[in-house]
Amino acid sequence: MQTDVRPENMVRITTKELANAFIDEQVKRIQEQVGDKKVLLALSGGVDSSVVAALLIKAIGRQLICVHVNHGLMRKGESEQVIEVFGKKLDAHLIYIDATDRFLDKLAGVAEPEKKRKIIGGEFIEVFAEEAEKLEDVEFLAQGTIYPDILESKDGVKAHHNVGGLPNGMTFQLVEPVMLLYKDEVRVVGEALGLPHEMVYRQPFPGPGLGVRCLGAITRDRLHALREADAILREEFANNGLAGKVWQYFIAVPDFKSVGVRDGKRYEGWPAIIRAVNTTDAMTATIEEIPYALLHRITDRITHEVEGINRVCLDLTPKPIGTIEWE
Repeated sequence: MQTDVRPENMVRITTKELANAFIDEQVKRIQEQVGDKKVLLALSGGVDSSVVAALLIKAIGRQLICVHVNHGLMRKGESEQVIEVFGKKLDAHLIYIDATDRFLDKLAGVAEPEKKRKIIGGEFIEVFAEEAEKLEDVEFLAQGTIYPDILESKDGVKAHHNVGGLPNGMTFQLVEPVMLLYKDEVRVVGEALGLPHEMVYRQPFPGPGLGVRCLGAITRDRLHALREADAILREEFANNGLAGKVWQYFIAVPDFKSVGVRDGKRYEGWPAIIRAVNTTDAMTATIEEIPYALLHRITDRITHEVEGINRVCLDLTPKPIGTIEWE
């Protein structure tokens, strides 16, 4: 029986051969644990849940039911990628729920960051639970718990399980096949399973998504501008060889406007703030140097291509004193 303590002699998974051996071992373990029963997974499209999904599909096929909830706060193209990779290429039993209106209506007028987080987290659990209640013969819940989650839960930093707080009366046995792996190992396993490189090496993305980067009370027009500006930043970083060198890079858009000029007329718009940091443990972070020529190109594209944004700023604050996210 697998425990939540990583054996001292466990070899770090660094090669495809080691990853394949791990996959074979887990496929057998999953099949023994699950038998012919169904397994439910909240598939966010993040690294951990995606690797767990691919591993379970290899082990039990369509006995796995993946639920992808689009809360309207995803980055551009992410939900579409989940549908393409899992729904089409891997032929997963995928339930896609576009709950954009439901989330954004609940968030309307809410400016306090912690309240936003609680609304997004609570609503996600509600939507997921509603879908779970429609299904029959589901006895297992799969989760993308990894070893740092367990270590931090033991230190009291955060709760162990990703999908906590399911309503009373809903009980599942847990399936956590990557719970003894570190993030770098999860990525090696993901590539060995054939997941797209850009999905396996997706940069960290907060649970509330763009909800904590659309600063203050979220509006649909500003959220749209943020999503488009962020997509330009990611595209330019990828085209200029920075995507693999920078740990996390994103746009934040605050809830105020400044005056500018567009087509010879006064034009009020929001600023887009670029944040690009490197870190090894997320406890401290340094600022990534971005070539000025690239900054000029990103600024030109965002201010000309994104309706509603008329300035681009660069955040030069390390952690500490600034946190990685703005909210």
